[in-house]
Amino acid sequence: MSQTLSVSSLNNQIKSLLETTFLHVSVEGEVSRPTYHSSGHLYFTLKDADSSISCVMFKGNTKALKFQVEEGMAVVVYGSISVFSPRGTYQINCTMMEPSGSGALAKAYEQLKVKLGAKGYFEAERKKPLPRFINHIALVTSGTGAALQDMLRVATKRWPLVKITLLDTLVQGEGAKFSIAANVARADALGADVIIVGRGGGSVEDLWAFNEEIVADAIFTCKTPIVSAVGHEIDYVISDFVADLRAPTPSAAIEMILPDSVEMLQRIDGLMEHYTLVFGRILRSKEESLTHLSRLFAKRSIDEKLSLWKNEIGILQSQYNDKIALLYREKSRHVTLLQEQISFQTRQNIATKEQLLSSYTIALHSKEPTREQKECYARIVKGGKKIALEKIEEGELFELQTPHTILKAKALEKKAL
Repeated sequence: MSQTLSVSSLNNQIKSLLETTFLHVSVEGEVSRPTYHSSGHLYFTLKDADSSISCVMFKGNTKALKFQVEEGMAVVVYGSISVFSPRGTYQINCTMMEPSGSGALAKAYEQLKVKLGAKGYFEAERKKPLPRFINHIALVTSGTGAALQDMLRVATKRWPLVKITLLDTLVQGEGAKFSIAANVARADALGADVIIVGRGGGSVEDLWAFNEEIVADAIFTCKTPIVSAVGHEIDYVISDFVADLRAPTPSAAIEMILPDSVEMLQRIDGLMEHYTLVFGRILRSKEESLTHLSRLFAKRSIDEKLSLWKNEIGILQSQYNDKIALLYREKSRHVTLLQEQISFQTRQNIATKEQLLSSYTIALHSKEPTREQKECYARIVKGGKKIALEKIEEGELFELQTPHTILKAKALEKKAL
């Protein structure tokens, strides 16, 4: 006859058996009645067509989820079976969860996109126009990334007069979303004409910080126009949809917002040529009008005719000179600004090189031996030639030479250390 067990004993044996047998399980099913508790824990039921099982995911694991668990969602959970002996019930203690058939990141991306779209974050009406002429750019990106160097190179080539302020930002990994959001707010307070938020290419995980809701909120509330320039042309992140303008790459963002200085000067030259032709035609037209007037006033004295012509030509010549002088001043001002910028950058480069030279000189002097150290040095000479100590063999004669003394010596014994 089998042993009679108490309820507690039976439940404890069941607990031991189940928890050791089902230590690592993965179960697929449909989420039912998901509840996010105030403690941070997530409680839900996982079911299929015939059965259901209770599940719990504790706070630490719940926070790691990239998506919101919703009613009816098909998922795969990973964890272990835990038994509550006093009631004889069991559940899955979930350590990880992912949507069935698609990745967690893809699900989180679509969920956030729908949520922000419903809040009006992507509406074209709220997009802020960029200024026509940009004098100050705030860059929210990594200070050590290749994207920064690409943007600076393009900016220097296209429009060296522009002022660029870098807000060194963590753009990948833990804490990146907080760093990006905080620096967007700081950039907004700088009074820049435009903010560029971006980084170079990478995997979906590398770019994920730009898909976070806190970053979308920071961009949406920003008063300064924002350009999102993340990854490569094929990469689309949430910040692209919220920003006022999306650029396919960081360097393309600079090309999109800054004019080309060479093209600008060529345009000014073209305008001067155009207005020279226009005013020339006007002058010829006025001369023809004067000829016509001269016929009308043929009966007037020659002096009156000459005076009238001189006045008309003088007025036209004055108008022509004023227009040409205005165009010349505008072109000269642009050229002067370019010269000042180039001169300033040259002086900065020279100062930087001088500081580096000074640092290297100080470091070099620090490596030189002191006078006391030099007096302790002796040169080893054999047969009139300098030789390393390791080359001296037992019984050989050699000299020790200092600046003031020559000492003849003989190797009595040689030992390796």
